[in-house]
Amino acid sequence: MVLQAIKYERGKLEILDQLRLPHEEVYTTIQSPQDGWNAIKSMQVRGAPAIAIVAALSLAVWLVLQDTDDYPLGGLSANAPAADVISQCLKFLVTSRPTAVNLLDAAKKLEKVAYDAQAKNSSNRSSVYDAYLAAAEKMLVDDVQDNESIGRHGAQWIENVGDISLKGNKISVITHCNTGSLATAGYGTALGVIWSLHARGSLSHVFYTETRPYNQGARLTGYELIHADVPATLITDSMSAALLQTRKDSDRISCVIVGADRVAANGDTANKIGTYNLAILAKYHGIKFLVAAPRTTIDLTTASGKDIPIEQRPMREVTALKGAEVIRSKGGSESRGPVREISLASMATQAWNPSFDVTPAELIDGIITEKGVVEKHADGLFHFEHIFEKESDRDQKPLQEADESQLTNGQDPQSRAAPMNWVGIQSIKADQVKPWTEWMEEINKTDPKKR
Repeated sequence: MVLQAIKYERGKLEILDQLRLPHEEVYTTIQSPQDGWNAIKSMQVRGAPAIAIVAALSLAVWLVLQDTDDYPLGGLSANAPAADVISQCLKFLVTSRPTAVNLLDAAKKLEKVAYDAQAKNSSNRSSVYDAYLAAAEKMLVDDVQDNESIGRHGAQWIENVGDISLKGNKISVITHCNTGSLATAGYGTALGVIWSLHARGSLSHVFYTETRPYNQGARLTGYELIHADVPATLITDSMSAALLQTRKDSDRISCVIVGADRVAANGDTANKIGTYNLAILAKYHGIKFLVAAPRTTIDLTTASGKDIPIEQRPMREVTALKGAEVIRSKGGSESRGPVREISLASMATQAWNPSFDVTPAELIDGIITEKGVVEKHADGLFHFEHIFEKESDRDQKPLQEADESQLTNGQDPQSRAAPMNWVGIQSIKADQVKPWTEWMEEINKTDPKKR
């Protein structure tokens, strides 16, 4: 049974609070872009596909609720064009986490939907909102279908290709971070491949890293694997080399499968910190290294990994740890106590905490998408154009940079250096972003003639 981390119906959105897993299963209600932004930034929801979906739906819910007496419009003028409202909200949401391109890609596409609808009927606000709602809700449905396709393509490739062919035997795999139903709209990317291998009777065992410093592997992947009754063992991040050195042959460890937050045009891949380490180990020990990601994660506008912005997280995530207290009885039995945060290091400790690293394309053997597994060509390079070629796939292509918006970046319009565009949005640090209601007031300061 697949976990349901996102519960949505028109006008209502609830997310499974991942900060409280695996100790508590609590759903949090999202009613506005500010709620969505907070949930994404705090990592109540995480995973590149999931944050894009939650961002899109947080705005969808607010667009429904704002026309009722149940939820206020905030500081936004009712006279602002509907598409401008949507565009400014989407730009605000993108500032929550800059590395995952799915959020930016979804925002650009939804903005286009809104402006296209407004161009057809500029006087009808509800028609613009309805167009946005339909597009956002379709993203939710499409993500689950895409993930199931990723799982199927990945499992078939692993079973049939080259030196990791099963040859009638089951294999073991290593995975990193969390890439299942908790990181997507449902099913998962790298974990989706694992679910598919398990369903096909091809999987022996999963080794999953704890994924320091936020422990998404220990807390979330373990939770999903246990929920799905898949044989699995938790290892610390620093044990991966020893595992491959001592157990690769006996456990038939055939590949490392990870997700991605952004894949550059050349195949360089940004993913959870520690991914690059695993890619180097896979190359040294002669096993395949695979990235599982939907096409929305492939950013053809970013030339290489050096152009991917890397989010810096707070030092306390490295120097402190949160978990349930272990209570031991005199008889030796253990029970779970309240969840607490404890310090691991001296209070004066300085820590470096990049949320992601970039794995060079030359270390990656295949990128598993919903259209199939992309392998390097004879020139040794990844080429993605063919998976975007079909007419029916047009809406999947990453949009090029849009024209500059006349809306500002949430700062005082008198002090801004230039109008805000999508490139500018990505350069704004989340701790510099004004609250949503103040951000939205910029619409009222914009010259209507320039809208």
